[in-house]
Amino acid sequence: MKKSLGAVALLGAAALALSGCAGSGSGGSTSSGPAQIRVWLVGTDTPQEARDYLVKTFEAQNPGSTLVIEQQQWTGLVDKLTTSLSSNDTPDIVEMGNTQAAAFTSSGALASLDDIKDQLGGSDLLPGFVEAGTYDGTLYAAPYYSGARVVFYNTAQYQQAGVSVPTTLDQYISNAQTLAQKLPGVSGVYFPGKDWYNALPFIWANGGDIATQDSSGKWTAQFESDASVKGLQQVQELMKTSLAPKDGDETDGWVPFRTEKAATYSAPSWAYWSIVADENKAPTALANTTGYFALPGAGGGVAPVFAGGSNIGIAAKSQHQDLAKKALEIMLGTDYQGLLAKAGLVPARTSLGGQV
Repeated sequence: MKKSLGAVALLGAAALALSGCAGSGSGGSTSSGPAQIRVWLVGTDTPQEARDYLVKTFEAQNPGSTLVIEQQQWTGLVDKLTTSLSSNDTPDIVEMGNTQAAAFTSSGALASLDDIKDQLGGSDLLPGFVEAGTYDGTLYAAPYYSGARVVFYNTAQYQQAGVSVPTTLDQYISNAQTLAQKLPGVSGVYFPGKDWYNALPFIWANGGDIATQDSSGKWTAQFESDASVKGLQQVQELMKTSLAPKDGDETDGWVPFRTEKAATYSAPSWAYWSIVADENKAPTALANTTGYFALPGAGGGVAPVFAGGSNIGIAAKSQHQDLAKKALEIMLGTDYQGLLAKAGLVPARTSLGGQV
């Protein structure tokens, strides 16, 4: 997996803020008997069916104990986790983005999961996400789910503008320019100014990188290389076709696409249901005009894209370590992960990939 400056920056900031709880990460003192387990889930990606299954199964397996899911938002999550995980009122189980995991695995904020790694899936777990949740050889944040980014497009708007699915990055940019020109008030590609998730693939597709590491461990910045600059120039051209906020990020980009104010939108595959489903999660008419394709490479083929998804861990300060581990085992179990796959997420267990 590509290393990102974003993850490095998060690591530095959180390491400072969480230094007060640094330690072995072996977990806080555990109270015995029934208790309430608090689980932080972020965004709307985890389907309600899976949430209901988790609560029902946990409470059936642990009489007298209860499980409460507390909904969180991606915006400001790192700051909120930093504060909450260092307090005595910490949630027991927390979800975090795979690029955010490094900020907490090294600081002592999360408990070691090595003793239950086999029960969570062991060698069946997504390797890249195991790596993201591991620090100094110890697993602190298990894989939760993954999903590759795809490009959603409005087939009716593409037809109206006279463009087709692109096969190269240059054609992708040309399409966006044509769409913006022929469809006033519509973004050719929705591309907010802080959306680095969708910017990095243009650098990688052109052979560039953020930084490279030599055999001695020294890092050298690569943003000024010819390949990286070419990718950044392509991003700049795309942003000119976008009406997205210049200070905005990738959050909620499905909203302008859903209202047909954006003809093209790149997001993880699970965003499909946010785009086409109504409040009852039934497909709307937009499902008939929503297509998708893989971001094309510079010379054809498929561009390397950011592997989005989440890791999940147990707070080191949780007073209910044993119960939290039981809940986490349910969440990484085949039944629960199968429900995530049913909703379009790539499950944490590689053996379940065929269920997506």
